[in-house]
Amino acid sequence: MRHRLLPGGLRIRLVAAFALVAALAALSTGALTFREARTGILQQSQDTVIRLVRNRIDTLAWGLTFPPTQQDLAALAANVAEADPTRQWRVMATYRGLNATSAPQDPFTELTPALRTAATTHTPTVFQRVTVAGRSDLVVGMPITFASADHKRAATGLTVFVVVPQTAEQAYVQALVSAAERATLPALVLAVLLALLAARGVLRPVRDLRQATRRIAEGRLDTRLAVQGSDELADLSHTFNETAAALEESVAELRRMETKARRFAADVSHELRTPLAAMSVVTDILDEDAAGLDPDTAAAVRLISQETANLARLVEDLMEISRFDAGAAALHLDDIDLAESVQRTLIARGWQNHVDTRLPEPAALRGRVDPRRLDVVVANLIANALRHGAPPVRLSLHADPRPARDGAHGTERWAVIEVQDTGPGIPENVLPHIFDRFYKSDTARTRTQGSGLGLAITAENVHLHGGTIRAANHPHGGAQFIVELPLPELREEERS
Repeated sequence: MRHRLLPGGLRIRLVAAFALVAALAALSTGALTFREARTGILQQSQDTVIRLVRNRIDTLAWGLTFPPTQQDLAALAANVAEADPTRQWRVMATYRGLNATSAPQDPFTELTPALRTAATTHTPTVFQRVTVAGRSDLVVGMPITFASADHKRAATGLTVFVVVPQTAEQAYVQALVSAAERATLPALVLAVLLALLAARGVLRPVRDLRQATRRIAEGRLDTRLAVQGSDELADLSHTFNETAAALEESVAELRRMETKARRFAADVSHELRTPLAAMSVVTDILDEDAAGLDPDTAAAVRLISQETANLARLVEDLMEISRFDAGAAALHLDDIDLAESVQRTLIARGWQNHVDTRLPEPAALRGRVDPRRLDVVVANLIANALRHGAPPVRLSLHADPRPARDGAHGTERWAVIEVQDTGPGIPENVLPHIFDRFYKSDTARTRTQGSGLGLAITAENVHLHGGTIRAANHPHGGAQFIVELPLPELREEERS
């Protein structure tokens, strides 16, 4: 199954990181540029105003008389205001308790007490930017001084204050803000595009690595990555190739060893069948004559006969497992009555009086299964319950209609076989291994002479039919095995 990119995926994180860096860079650059540009614009405006005012006052100062009258102050204010080509300056001249403005009745509210006090000191020029009713103004205070005989500047007490509107400067600053805002969006778009390109370059090796890992998980151990460049991703690809090669070699060696082990078990089992057949004939004869032997000899003969029979069963189980491993096990399906088949299994082994059965009516449950393998499944489960559990042992069989698999419409029939005993149950640590080969749990069950292959063969036969088998502990005690077998629909000729 292919995994979709989640909102928190690497691609999204890379794009977000690039966009964030671009945004921070754009904002930082814009802020610094704006600050420097704004400072430059205001400084240039301020220097221009101060230079014009100074030149104008220096020109007018030679015609001043002291002490100046109210009319002198009004004339001075009007003459200084004429220095502005835009005629937007507002000027106020003060001398001790007297003051006059270039515009009649001008309250000059922009002049703050702090600036007035600073302008009366020996500071050549003072200025302050103030905002009134949303409008920014530059207020310049310039005291008028005269050079004395010792070339020092002497204060006259006459001070000129000029209010210069910053309308043009505000427009320039606002234009800078608008330009920065317009530049931010393209910068972000460019950053996202660069992020996508970078993410594509970074994620392509990661995507190839993910696909290669998936192919390795699917068993295609010859998968390798193309190593390009010499960065960390190339080193990762090289490491992956080395790991894949080592894994392929290890798996190949394990498969060779497993094949040899299976072939050995099959060969040994096959070679043992002939001498075991002869031994079984001899033990059968000895069993018939055991009644005429002395007790010790008779016990030894019966022990040999029993162990020979156990060894023969082990060899047959090994041969069956070998056929499963080699893929030689095949189904020979036949239309049978499942309940009748189960009854035959019990009767053939003399278990009909030891097992409580709940079976459907004759011919009520028919299906296409392999009769021999169904016999093995039922026999192994009943034998396991009788050997390791406690009576009563219960066997039930019923049909279970289910929705069709593989997206098909309708329903399909399943046969469910349940075998339950009333013994001590299966320890929890044993349940995950109950169908493993040669696995025994002597701590929870009585010691037996079983091969440890019965349940493994049972599971293989169930899986060969396309069914499932599971083991559990019944809530009321005892072990419970549940087999589920699909029952294909009968063909028309079989129905007739």
